[in-house]
Amino acid sequence: MTQPSSSALHTSNISSLPLLARGKVRDNYAVGDDRILMVASDRLSAFDVIMGEPIPGKGVLLTQMALFWFDKLGHICPNHLTGEAPESVVTPEEVPQVQGRSMLVQRLQPVLIEAVVRGYLAGSGWKEYQASQSVCGVPLPPGLTNAAKLPEPIYTPAAKAEVGDHDENITYARTVEMVGEKLAAQIRDTALRLYTEAAAIALEKGMIIADTKFEFGLTQDGTLVLMDEVLTPDSSRYWPVEGYQDALTSGANPPSYDKQFVRDWLEQAKVNGKLWDKKAPAPRVPQEVVEKTAAKYREALQRLTA
Repeated sequence: MTQPSSSALHTSNISSLPLLARGKVRDNYAVGDDRILMVASDRLSAFDVIMGEPIPGKGVLLTQMALFWFDKLGHICPNHLTGEAPESVVTPEEVPQVQGRSMLVQRLQPVLIEAVVRGYLAGSGWKEYQASQSVCGVPLPPGLTNAAKLPEPIYTPAAKAEVGDHDENITYARTVEMVGEKLAAQIRDTALRLYTEAAAIALEKGMIIADTKFEFGLTQDGTLVLMDEVLTPDSSRYWPVEGYQDALTSGANPPSYDKQFVRDWLEQAKVNGKLWDKKAPAPRVPQEVVEKTAAKYREALQRLTA
């Protein structure tokens, strides 16, 4: 397993390949017309805003975790990995920027739906449940508490937004309008199965996957392919099993391995004497928060792959 470097990569600079786009975390480069080099930077985004302070080694950890899950879940759905070494498509001088933190993947037609699956009541879902006893239009039983396990996982899709904008929760019916009934059902059913199997694997390692989001693309012949990152702390809410029951009893948020640590800090962060409005620019993240966040990501990967 590649170990994260102590130095941080906020933005990659691969001049030997055409830059396609910079996302919240990943920088994508064209490799011919059929492949993409995805470089996971150490940038951190929260509330859809990119923080100015990177998390050293985060991109390596995200990539290693995604590769772990692509391997574990490959029997459910094909993924976008080509199997080729990312180092093979850049110059020798550029290898340090891609080593351990990159994937060389198929170029697909993205499906503009975030396939969100929730197994527990948390975050925005808990807030919505308190107001409507439902999450994203999915009715839930009365009497649930913060962090409660749902009777069964629910599919709550979102429409993908441009960088800097918030993804928009949508109904399943809207996904049918967007991509047709057959593909909408395939995405929903595949996402639910991916989550269910991954949650069982994680639980064996003493970790709860409260919720996650998957992204899919289509090949030229219409095959549905799992792409981008998968089941990382950036796209998922991970809780250790120890401490969960106490949190459930008290109504507090369980300890987490994901960005919740940063989100909690940002919720009380002030800019010019006022609480941050969750719009760019973000407040400066203190070194202590950076270091604790890095430690959370490292612990999650070590625990999962032990």
